[in-house]
Amino acid sequence: MILDGNDPSAIEAAARALRTGALIGLPTETVYGLAADAGNDAAVAQIFAAKGRPSDHPLIVHVADADGVRHFASEVPPFAQALIDAYWPGPLTLILPRLPGMATAATGGQNSVGVRCPSHPVAQALLRACARTDAALGGQPVWGVAAPSANRFGRVSPTTAQHVQDELGADLLVLDGGACGVGIESTIVDCTRGVPVLLRPGAVTREQIRAACGVAPLSKEDLPDHTPRASGTLEAHYAPAAKVRLMDAKALQTGLDVLGADAAHIAVYARAALRSQSSRLILRRMPDDAQATAQQLFATLRSFDDQGVKLIWIETPPATPEWEGVRDRLQRAAAAG
Repeated sequence: MILDGNDPSAIEAAARALRTGALIGLPTETVYGLAADAGNDAAVAQIFAAKGRPSDHPLIVHVADADGVRHFASEVPPFAQALIDAYWPGPLTLILPRLPGMATAATGGQNSVGVRCPSHPVAQALLRACARTDAALGGQPVWGVAAPSANRFGRVSPTTAQHVQDELGADLLVLDGGACGVGIESTIVDCTRGVPVLLRPGAVTREQIRAACGVAPLSKEDLPDHTPRASGTLEAHYAPAAKVRLMDAKALQTGLDVLGADAAHIAVYARAALRSQSSRLILRRMPDDAQATAQQLFATLRSFDDQGVKLIWIETPPATPEWEGVRDRLQRAAAAG
């Protein structure tokens, strides 16, 4: 059931559902999430079951504002507070020491918790409604919602309400907030090591992290031991049903020339102007801008699946900072094949 997220009655219906332990589909600026009360372990268990996600793979807790962190984290280091001040609300998740007894199921039993404050107006309206002490909404306030992407585990994340319904069924209450503006999941920074460690790239870049907290973030490869598990950091993830292969423009054109008019069941997504002799091939232009590519990436991969292709050939994104988030998602999608 898809409801208009701009309708106050839909927000109240979703808030009531969360307070009673139900799941809902929630738009954020990054991707749509499958949300449950982060403080309700039974409700959170339903997320893992619906997604087919391992219960030790932690979820991100979404809060209405910076003050919401105190309900889940026992400490906020100064450099983490600087990141909050600079980029919340926004597409940035911080891994912080977990407050004992809070969000146990959502964190997969770890002593750390991932928290972010989304900027999408529908997410903001819902989170604020959940945090209100309001008898009309029923139950106790919900200080935060656990909300991984609203898709089957390891598959392409949804960026529209229809994607969520197609993936998880018509019985789920989904708030429609339009197409997601960012299009790929949040940047994740581990703040439990005394220095920022970038666990997952996204719209907030390495340089922006450095500018906000005065120190360049390490990569997770720099600290391979005891790094907290985090959402979306498996080697193979974000994969469509079709097999994904990354190639440079020259290799793409060579492949198309070899196949010639026989090329079929293949989609090509590239910045380069490519030629094909086949009318059965799908050619789609990738934007030259990293932000625009991120916004349409998952919807594009889903559309290729919908058209029944077996292979997706993608031009490897540039190895430049602004493309890091897109490159990360495509490398994980290709690893799943």
